[in-house]
Amino acid sequence: MSTSPTSAVKLQRPDGTPVRVLVVDDESNLTELLSMALRYEGWEVRAAGTGLKAVKAAREFQPDAVVLDMMLPDFDGLEVLRRMRADNDAVPVLFLTAKDAVEDRVAGLTAGGDDYVTKPFSLEEVVARLRALMRRTTVVAEESSSLLVVGDLTMDEDSHEVTRGGVEIALTATEFELLRYLMRNPKRVLSKAQILDRVWNYDFGGQANVVELYISYLRKKIDAGREPMIHTMRGVGYVLKPAP
Repeated sequence: MSTSPTSAVKLQRPDGTPVRVLVVDDESNLTELLSMALRYEGWEVRAAGTGLKAVKAAREFQPDAVVLDMMLPDFDGLEVLRRMRADNDAVPVLFLTAKDAVEDRVAGLTAGGDDYVTKPFSLEEVVARLRALMRRTTVVAEESSSLLVVGDLTMDEDSHEVTRGGVEIALTATEFELLRYLMRNPKRVLSKAQILDRVWNYDFGGQANVVELYISYLRKKIDAGREPMIHTMRGVGYVLKPAP
């Protein structure tokens, strides 16, 4: 196993926290090795040894990428993928398949997997494939970049320029702060209380309507005439995710 990171530039979430990777395999030695290699990249890692635990972990951990073994003790990787994608349809998945199982690779990619590696594999290859997948999903940023990117929506935190599909969008200062908070937490459901605290800096106390009001302003500017990116999770809050 190599002890040098694959790149000097660290990938991170737009809010500056480490990217998250879920490793799913019932071979504990393998998950341990993979987890060590991924943590060495500065990434946050969680492991699961069964399909049920993987689906539960994906829901709680909200990973930026998943390494998923095709063969698991309870149900196969395709079923895990199906259940995970029901909660998060954009998370990239790297399948681990047996060397001679060509039909598994075809099935995995057909079912919506993004890439695969065959066992035995080098840890460096897995890291490189994951890095490429996460860059391609555009919900992670390179360290020190002032640019937030989610799907075709971009925000330059320094110049305060916001574009969607290359078209510039003019925002008020409050709209900008609200959108910045949503873009720093893509695909994560944010409650009205969290939004009030982070954008308006005061505690939740009957002011939920101001959040609803500004979400409606943002929608008119960001989503008007386009596939919506800002979604309401009834009774929970709001989530921003790339348009399909």
